[in-house]
Amino acid sequence: MARVYNFSAGPAVLPEEVLKEAAEEMLDYRGCGMSVMEMSHRSKTYDNIIKEAEADLRQIMNIPDNYKVLFLQGGASQQFAMIPMNLMKNGVADYIVTGQWAKKAYQEACMYGKANKIASSEDKTFSYIPDCSDLPISPDADYVYICENNTIYGTKFHELPNTKGKTLVADVSSCFLSEPVDVTKYGVIYGGVQKNIGPAGVVIVIIREDLITEDVLPGTPTMLRYKTHADNDSLYNTPPAYGIYICGKVFKWIQKMGGLEAMKKRNEEKAAILYDYLDHSKLFKPTVEKGSRSLMNVPFVTGDDELDAKFVKEAKAAGLESLKGHRSVGGMRASIYNAMPKEGVEALVAFMKKFEAENLK
Repeated sequence: MARVYNFSAGPAVLPEEVLKEAAEEMLDYRGCGMSVMEMSHRSKTYDNIIKEAEADLRQIMNIPDNYKVLFLQGGASQQFAMIPMNLMKNGVADYIVTGQWAKKAYQEACMYGKANKIASSEDKTFSYIPDCSDLPISPDADYVYICENNTIYGTKFHELPNTKGKTLVADVSSCFLSEPVDVTKYGVIYGGVQKNIGPAGVVIVIIREDLITEDVLPGTPTMLRYKTHADNDSLYNTPPAYGIYICGKVFKWIQKMGGLEAMKKRNEEKAAILYDYLDHSKLFKPTVEKGSRSLMNVPFVTGDDELDAKFVKEAKAAGLESLKGHRSVGGMRASIYNAMPKEGVEALVAFMKKFEAENLK
């Protein structure tokens, strides 16, 4: 069977050449006689894999030396607790709630201290990013938290909030490595890799060293302390070894493609094809305000639930997979991450035009 165009929000499409390379190395990684999946994480061979992955990520993102790169488990959702446990020194944090995941992070933080919701776009079903140029930042806030790209709702911060000197913490799960980033503007950048970088099971945390201390909330488990992982180069316990190996291959692929500038250009071209069609379609409507649109996740609707379901079903039969919107919002969503080729977006738009011609009343 031919490969489909996979528009899943995560686990999501990976570069075909990465999958082929991993397949070739599955039984015997570079002459060592075993798979990376079977290899001791304490072996010299694996040590080279994880160190090279970190070095490549540092090069791609231009990560300064005073930031640690951690390869962890528990997905992005575990960070919702880990962040307040490690960073809430004053017991106060400010949250900008622009979607489901930011809301969950805010609710989790409320368990550990005083979490303030200083801005939200819930009033319009998270269809925009609020103005964050002059927010009521708490004077004693330990950090300001955002989810930079909202996978479910298809919104993106195109300008970072003015945190008035406070540490910025960002969940970048669904826009990781999609465009250049100035790491120095953040205290913590983290994301689950299963959208843009690798298989589910790895979360990457990029954290400024001064934020990694022994001074954590009482009762913070050893495994949930950043210091535990930073002191042990992400090898305190068995890491998600195979997932990190695939991430390393994706980093090499990004370098080969021309780095983050090239990724951004490619992603803008793909998104423009889909948004331009949606803005002129008589059947399909985009759900996000123009200035807040994501390059990665594009939600749209017909306004008729039955027609939406028909579209998803017929699209699947045409080899366009996983276009159903998140269960909390319905409609459709096309996730067009780095590894989605331009041809995939063109095939989607061609199918949408055909569907529109056949179903427009």
